[in-house]
Amino acid sequence: MTSSNSIRMEKVCYSVGGRKILEDFDFCLERGVNRTILGVSGAGKTTILKLLLGLLEPQAGRVFIGDQCITGLPESRYVELRKRIAIVFQGGALFDSMTVGENVGYRLFEEGRLSIGEIERIVLEKLQFVGVEQALDLYPSELSGGMKKRVAIARALAANPDYIFFDEPTTGLDPIGVYNICHLMQRLQAGGTTTLMVTHDLATAFVTSDRFTFLHKARQVFEGTEAEMKASALPEVQEFLQPTDRSLFVLHAEKERKTTWNAATR
Repeated sequence: MTSSNSIRMEKVCYSVGGRKILEDFDFCLERGVNRTILGVSGAGKTTILKLLLGLLEPQAGRVFIGDQCITGLPESRYVELRKRIAIVFQGGALFDSMTVGENVGYRLFEEGRLSIGEIERIVLEKLQFVGVEQALDLYPSELSGGMKKRVAIARALAANPDYIFFDEPTTGLDPIGVYNICHLMQRLQAGGTTTLMVTHDLATAFVTSDRFTFLHKARQVFEGTEAEMKASALPEVQEFLQPTDRSLFVLHAEKERKTTWNAATR
């Protein structure tokens, strides 16, 4: 793959309050290669998505969309590049005061390049793709958690992006909801959309992704296929895949660290 067909990070460093989130982090998302980023809570997975979207600025290193380095790029020059990417946030992030249809068409209305009729056609098409066209005139408060996630996917699709990022897309969903999200991701991939997901849901990850990146202590410690990951000799990877009694202490330490961190940042 050439650089114009990828999104990548080179030697990226990012810290918050002196705590290293990412250190000399290299990452590449190639077009057509669907990837999942894995790691324990607080490992920096969602931070990576925000850095790739330009919502955060690295303290060191560079981020590229295709051939263009976006690090330090003025917002006015980044707008067009960002249109290649859409994100489905963990909670859906729908606007409560807008109907489902208005939510899905929001970005298109803001751009002002299409007629109202064309936008309405696209909105209905995307809602039909995710199977919630009947919710067109409903408000987010009237939807189930699974329906909110599907509407959020429809909104992401409306701008016809090359890449869609998913932040914990199956969190809080029942098995049917999880199945629906996995099915939709596979349909997107079959249609040529490249997906990048961060999740704790290994079953979803293995069903929807080709390659996997594993974070540990601010660094990428593994990159490879499902088979390579399951065969990895790294204790951090194996503990994540098959927790043992040792995990009780790992989780306890993580909880203590979060409590201390939250208290320090109040």
